[in-house]
Amino acid sequence: MRSKPLTYKDSGVDIAKGNAAASRIKNLVRQTYNKSVLNEVGLFGGFYSGKFPGLRQPVLVSSTDSVGTKVKLAFMTGIHNTVGQDIVNHCTDDILVHGARPLFFLDYYATGKLEPDTVAEVVSGMVRACKENGCALIGGETAEMPALYQPGEYDLAGFIVGVVDQKEIIDGKSIKPGDVVIGMASTGLHTNGFSLARKLFFDELQFKATKHIDDLGCTVAEALMAVHRSYLKPVMKLRESVTIHGLAHITGGGIPGNLVRILPKGCRAVIDKSAWQVPPLFLFIQKHGSVADRVMFETFNMGIGMMAVVERKHADKALALLKKMRLDSYIVGEITKGERKVDLK
Repeated sequence: MRSKPLTYKDSGVDIAKGNAAASRIKNLVRQTYNKSVLNEVGLFGGFYSGKFPGLRQPVLVSSTDSVGTKVKLAFMTGIHNTVGQDIVNHCTDDILVHGARPLFFLDYYATGKLEPDTVAEVVSGMVRACKENGCALIGGETAEMPALYQPGEYDLAGFIVGVVDQKEIIDGKSIKPGDVVIGMASTGLHTNGFSLARKLFFDELQFKATKHIDDLGCTVAEALMAVHRSYLKPVMKLRESVTIHGLAHITGGGIPGNLVRILPKGCRAVIDKSAWQVPPLFLFIQKHGSVADRVMFETFNMGIGMMAVVERKHADKALALLKKMRLDSYIVGEITKGERKVDLK
């Protein structure tokens, strides 16, 4: 028999810290609210108005994802706001490929021991990205589970809902032979390939996160933690002047694994690997890890974070518009007749 009553805190769960964390993030979250958000922070669910002015047949588009093992970099460096931006931008890009603009976002943050400062920093990153993408952070879950996570570690996942008019949905069905593929530059690894990258930099090369690499012009942490780019604004601007037949977010599986997802039957994408300059980070990984070309292109985005398929006659106009939006873009391939697949030449 215990000499004093057993408490939840004795098992590793600190309700007081949870309340403190919730209190700190309330003001942050409110910064993302707009007139469509109908609830205050702290209810069991988030309320969002179903009125969509200007849309005749609104279709909701949803997606969920995580930042994977990129959170390991946050643990190593103590910088947590960037992964908050990563998860929002990643989810935004996932629904953007169907023409949807984001409405609201929810997060799931799980850790072994709750640290209010860390939670607040992660949420501050999500808030910043939500504001930049014009969506509201209307809810989330912060779970303290001491038996599942090592000290100082956490996992982060996101859930997003957006909207698009049914007649404006982009699904790749209009892609046809003769179309060209435009590649839009990434800001680095984004949120994929980190298991391989971490093994090379920290296990094989024994680098510290603070090590400066001359070939990259920055530290390991700066190179690997570059924020996942949101393509929302440039793509939405592009749609105003150019008909987009298909969009592919280049995430896990690389170019061949993601571009193929939008190709209709009878269409093959032929990608010219020499059409753009692969950023130094990817070249460094390939050289020092002796990684085969095939593995590189199936693991990383190789400097292309988003692909758009348009008619050839619109290609130059599309490139000019993207350049005006300060987004480096290139014609990286074409659509031909053939088996539904992606060829890298």
